[in-house]
This record gives sequence, structure tokens and C-alpha cells, in this order.
Amino acid sequence: MAKSLVTGGAGFIGSHVVKHCLALGHEVVVLDDLSGGFEDHIPDGALFVKGSVVDHDLVTELFDEHKFDYVYHLAAYAAEGLSHFIRRFNYNTNLVGSINLINESVKHKVKCFVFTSSIAVYGKGQLPMTEALVPQPEDPYGVSKYAVEMDLKAAHEMFGLNYVVFRPHNVYGENQNIGDKYRNVIGIFMNQIMQGRSMTIFGDGTQTRAFSYIDDVAIPIARSVNIPAAYNEVFNIGADKPYTVNELATVVCEEFGVEPNIAYLSARNEVLHAYSDHTKAHSIFGSPTGIDLKEGIARMAAWARVVGARQSQEFGNIEITEKLPDGWGIKRQPAL
Repeated sequence: MAKSLVTGGAGFIGSHVVKHCLALGHEVVVLDDLSGGFEDHIPDGALFVKGSVVDHDLVTELFDEHKFDYVYHLAAYAAEGLSHFIRRFNYNTNLVGSINLINESVKHKVKCFVFTSSIAVYGKGQLPMTEALVPQPEDPYGVSKYAVEMDLKAAHEMFGLNYVVFRPHNVYGENQNIGDKYRNVIGIFMNQIMQGRSMTIFGDGTQTRAFSYIDDVAIPIARSVNIPAAYNEVFNIGADKPYTVNELATVVCEEFGVEPNIAYLSARNEVLHAYSDHTKAHSIFGSPTGIDLKEGIARMAAWARVVGARQSQEFGNIEITEKLPDGWGIKRQPAL
């Protein structure tokens, strides 16, 4: 039986990857510090270890004890917009934590290291974004993700560590942390509606994203270790059709049976249009599920109604407060 480590396995995408790994017959160990996930998201049958990838000693102990065949690395603090203001935290969590895992994977001869990157690595690339583009990340989150991608390539060339890199985008679905006000616009919209509050949109809402239902992302990630043609390759993964944030708001409101009540806030520093080409992924992993935005929103909304609204969590260690977006309600430091 294959033994797999899934970091971030109590989180949104990670918990779904755990589910599909278990279905493939893997023995699964989940490492998660619960900073953005929930223990009750972890499927039955997985061993849960509470802790962080930043904890070098803990990571070393886990690899020594379990002799993993595969590592699925999904643990990250994935708030692109916030990453400008938490640079040290971002790089420590998303980059240094990843290197702890890569080092141990090399030393323990892991068969394949599966890394969940992001289309944030592309920055303002031409559309649709393809794997052939040279990444030009625009924010510290994207920089950290691309740095890990480059390190995996170097580790493969130096030590023979096989890897698969996925660049998903705007993923949504059941188990998403709808109480996180810094990221995941669909969860934010649903949480605001269930609390009877206005839906907030940065800018005029014409920015576009291809919102990706979780099954189109988690299933290929889990299966990738069994597909040799995927090894040492990079894949865009997710939905093909982009929508404006205004269009998204309309779909969510229709599902909840409410009229749109939108508060438009000052635009923040973000890429206006982001969607990618998935020809390469489809050629290796097959066709996507066919779940469109309307059906995916309906599935997530049914789950959200059960769990109910959640209070937005504050990020308590903002390192830079200059130019913070208005909608986050974080007190700025006075000008020097």
C-alpha cells in the first residue's frame, strides 16, 4: 500500500485530495496546523498530525517514522492580496516550509513530490496563460510559489526527485473557509449573504477569473502519482471559461434567492484578468467533470447553508499597513 503525506489536508483543496487518495488505496498522513483548515474536514481513515511545515524537527520526525512514498504539498497561506503586507510570514510559510519538505523528500527517496502552485506565478501574462509562458509573478505569494517550482526542478536535476506541479486558480466548493475575508471571493459572497450584509467587490467588478469547481482540481492532483507521463511536468488546472466578478455575484445571488446588494470598494493591486489554458492537463488527465459555474455554486451553497455563516478571522500580524485595501478594516500605521 502506498503511503502518502498530505500537507494542508484539513484545508479546502487538501481535504478533497485526502479523500481521493484514500479512494485510491493510499495510507494517508495529514499534516496541518489548522490555521485555515478544520479537523472535521479530514476524511475518516487518515492519520492527523497537528503541526506546521515550518517546524523542521516535526517534519523530520514524520519522514523518519512513516517512510512516505508520495508527498502532496498543499499547505500554504494562500492570500495573494494580503501577501504584500505579510512578506516575512509569506516567505517563511510558503517557501521555507516547502524547502523543509523537499529536503526530507530527497533524503528519504520519495517517489514523487506533488506541489500545488498557482496561476499567481504568471502575473500579467498574455491570455490565456499557458505553461510555455515565462512566469512574472506580481505579488509575494506568486513569487514564493514560483521559487518552490524552481527548487523542485533543481532538486530533480541534482538528486532525481520526481515532482508534479499544478497551477490551479480560483477554486471553490465544499469545505472552503467561508469565514476568510482576505481570499476566496465565492465564500466571501456566500458568508456576506447569509449574514445579511452587503457583498463587497474591489474595483468595478469587471475583472475576470475562471472559477474552478473543486473536483476538477483535487481528482487530477490525487491521481497524478500514478501517471508517469505527469512526472516532472507543470500543469495549469481548473475551469476554462472566465466570468467577471459582477457575473459571479449575480449567479451567487440567484442561488440564494436574493437581489444583489453590492458595495464597491476601491480597487486593490491585483491582476485584472486571469485565466489559463488547460490543453496540456486534459491530454494527460482526461476531460474535466463538466460541472459549470451554476451547478458548482449550487453544490457549494447547499453545503454552506448547512454549516452556516462564519465570522471572518483577523490576520493578527500585519507587517506593513501602508496602502492596505479599505475593505479589510485594518488600522493603518501613521505616516512617518
